[in-house]
Parts: sequence; C-alpha cells; structure tokens
Amino acid sequence: MRQIILDTETTGIDPREGHRLIEIGAVEMVNRRLTGNTYHQYINPERQIEAEAVGVHGITDERVANEPRFAEIADAFWAFIEGAELVIHNAPFDVGFIDHEFERLNRARGEPRLGPVAAHCGILDTLVMAREKHPGQRNNLDALCKRYEIDNGHRVLHGALLDAEILADVYLAMTGGQTALSLDASAGGDSGVAGSGGMAISRLALEPGRLAVLSPSEQELAAHRAKLTAIREASGECRWDRMGEGCRTDAAA
Repeated sequence: MRQIILDTETTGIDPREGHRLIEIGAVEMVNRRLTGNTYHQYINPERQIEAEAVGVHGITDERVANEPRFAEIADAFWAFIEGAELVIHNAPFDVGFIDHEFERLNRARGEPRLGPVAAHCGILDTLVMAREKHPGQRNNLDALCKRYEIDNGHRVLHGALLDAEILADVYLAMTGGQTALSLDASAGGDSGVAGSGGMAISRLALEPGRLAVLSPSEQELAAHRAKLTAIREASGECRWDRMGEGCRTDAAA
C-alpha cells in the first residue's frame, strides 16, 4: 500500500477567509517502509501571512516572495499524491486548504481539473486515531512524540517536511510493530522530489516461534551496573535487586 505522510503550513487558519498554502511537505511510504521519496515546496500565497501564523512556523512574506505560485506546482504535487492514502494529523485542516487551492485553480483554468482530494485519495487522520487510543489526553504532535519516545528536539518551529517526517515515526509507533532502519534501495523509488533521507523503515522479520536473544556486551553490562548504583544512592533501594533475587531463587530451585 502506498501512503503519503503529509503536512502543510498556511497564511492563517481558514481558507474561507482567503488564507492560502505557503508550504507543503510529504514523505512516501510503501508497505510501511519509507522509500526516501519526498515532496517539499514553498509557495507564494499572493497575500500577506498573518503575524500569528509566522509565530508558529517562522515563514515570512519575504521568505516566499520569490517562490512559485500554487498554479505552477499543482500538477507535480497532484502527481505525487494521487491514488495514495494520505496520512495527516488533523486532516480536515490540511485537506481543506489543498481542496481550496485546487478549486481556485480549476476555476481559473478549467481543464484538466484537479481534486477534490477525498475523491482520489484515501485519508487517514492520525489525530482521530490518537484520540481513540488516548482519550482525554493531549494528542498534538509534540505530545505524541513524548508519549512514544520519538526525538523531536530539532523541532523548534513547525515546518511541513520536518513535521511530515516526524508524523511518519509517530504513525508507525501508533500502529504497532517493531521497526528497523534499512538502507535497502529496493524499498521504494528513486531520489525524492526535493531530497531523500536514503533510509527506509520496515517491520523486523522473525520466524514464528523463534525469538532472537541478544546478550549484552561488557560495556553495556558496566553501564547497567553503574545505573543501578546511581539509583541505590539516590533512593536507598533498587527494585531490580529484588527482581534479581527472585530470578536467582527460581534458578536455584
């Protein structure tokens, strides 16, 4: 299955008030493996960006003044997403803006018509998924990264491609299954539209009934012992000691 993990940045929060797209970022995944193909594009929105929006993503009017307009990139973007399942956090927001741009374009040029997104792509909203899995908790991207122990320390401001890459990790974590980095070029396509990380993510293959057991190195054991000592000194006890005693008793029996 081909999935596109996608994010956008905009001039404001409502396309019905004339707000426009200013950045699109997307990464391609096939059968839960990141292919390295990406789409990334800044867009001249032909209007001012609201100060509140700049505070979120840091993209200024000057930054996008010389970027192409949506009409100039629409066909390449559509070719990248058409027929895929789009994985988006808070999908109605992003899809609403994308459809708004396609509607404007279709009115201006007639044929060929592009969109609407839901008629040509599947849509999976990870915000809805997160709320179902974690009701009553914060489920924005930062909160999910913390919950699933995904490093997003490099995310100071929102950015469409960076957020799409982070969302890919979050989606894989939320949907279960151990993942592993792979440099297998056969995982997906060729170089990305605007750069490639060169890595893929896939489930670890394991024959039924067989579990690989890895023994720690001496360096790892030393680090483990040092950590236990630090816990004992800080709290006066270490639960691992009691677990170890139980294991030794069972073994002796």
